[in-house]
Amino acid sequence: MENTKASVILCLALFLVISSASAFDIVKLLEKQSELSSFTNYLKETKLGDEINKRSTITVLAVDNGGMSSISGKSQDVIKKILSAHVVLDYFDQKKLTGLAGSSKESTLTTMLQSSGQAKDQQGFIIVGKSDGEIAFGSAVKGGKLNAKLVKAVVSQPYNISVLQISNAIEIPDISAASSPAGSPKSSASPASSPSSKSSSDAPSPSDDSAPSQSPKSSKAPSPSDEVSSPPVSGDATPSSSPSSDGPTGSSSSAPSPSAASRAEMAFGAGVVIMGLASLLVA
Repeated sequence: MENTKASVILCLALFLVISSASAFDIVKLLEKQSELSSFTNYLKETKLGDEINKRSTITVLAVDNGGMSSISGKSQDVIKKILSAHVVLDYFDQKKLTGLAGSSKESTLTTMLQSSGQAKDQQGFIIVGKSDGEIAFGSAVKGGKLNAKLVKAVVSQPYNISVLQISNAIEIPDISAASSPAGSPKSSASPASSPSSKSSSDAPSPSDDSAPSQSPKSSKAPSPSDEVSSPPVSGDATPSSSPSSDGPTGSSSSAPSPSAASRAEMAFGAGVVIMGLASLLVA
């Protein structure tokens, strides 16, 4: 009898370890939702789906095929940033959002775009509130509007992942411009060659003088070209990653949850404890 009890406990412990260690797959959860096929494809193409699967607690604000048309013509890098701003680093189902949006003040939520370090100002945060009596989302950037309304709950695994459909993509001011500052210093280097050529073209004027001994001295002092070449160097030193450190002062969302790997380790430890208790029962 005791052996039977021990076997049951061991089976339960093994099931606990396996179920806790298995992570969700956002692409598989959405592949049966035909109206979200465009959103799902971009998750695969940008590899954002793989990053979402590494999280243990997440909320995905999915956009239907019609709403995705507003961002379909952008680069893969920009699309990934936009979609990252639609992934909240906390669990929110429809009931929890209803209570959150019912407060008098708008709430600020942290997204994966902020954790990526590529957000500028407050692009990595979104706000949730009420618009025309409905739950709506918008960018936390100054000037952002609650332009995306909650449509319905798509799928959920309580306290791990929640997928909610919204009416259209959240508009994030200057999200495309934030991807291109690195290219400007390269173009600034080209004007440096033109002033130096001008200075070299001005150099022959001393050589026309009757005193040839003074021409080498004038040719050894190309100070104007040195002064012209210095500004592009200072321009290249401008850091492009500094905006990513910005964050909102009133963020109400919790910090990112542990990864699925750490969650599996905790579950494995629990299984070991249960198996230890089972061995005591057998003894």
